Amino acid sequence: CCLPDCDCIWTDWIDVSYPNSSDKNGGDNETFVNIGQKDPNWDCAKIENISCRAEKFPNIPIADLGQKVECDINVGLICNNKDQQIGGIVPMPVCLNYEISVCCTPNRPECLPTPTASTTPSTPSSTTTSVSTPTSTTAPPPPPISTTPTTTTMPPSTTTGGSTPKTTTVPVSTTPI
Repeated sequence: CCLPDCDCIWTDWIDVSYPNSSDKNGGDNETFVNIGQKDPNWDCAKIENISCRAEKFPNIPIADLGQKVECDINVGLICNNKDQQIGGIVPMPVCLNYEISVCCTPNRPECLPTPTASTTPSTPSSTTTSVSTPTSTTAPPPPPISTTPTTTTMPPSTTTGGSTPKTTTVPVSTTPI
């Protein structure tokens, strides 16, 4: 599957955004776009996993903090003040300050997937369209199917009290398979 030196590596905790409690339209955005803008050395070829936590409550899962937060491997972390309600850990409708850690594939050519031809749409070629099935005028008619019933007599069952043999008729096909 993968070369040993290409396993993803977890970053330190990243915190490039701080929520402004007086801005209802603000929040905490630890997105990959924001990280790239704030840290020119940010270099993650492929993010394979993400972990998100509140800075002041690092041991409490974010699902247990009572806030609406998006922690997504494709985007990063987004918390909008306008989505928060009074209650939970914070007595005000404002985002906590969050931080993220991501597991990055090293940005080396041998670790990155190579482009494949399957990503390019293909059009049918003339050889594909010229292939046709034989028409019915050239195909021989199928051989007639004949069945001859056979009769098989089964011995009486030992679990029933009756002694009458059972007869089953099974059609037999003589058409070769």
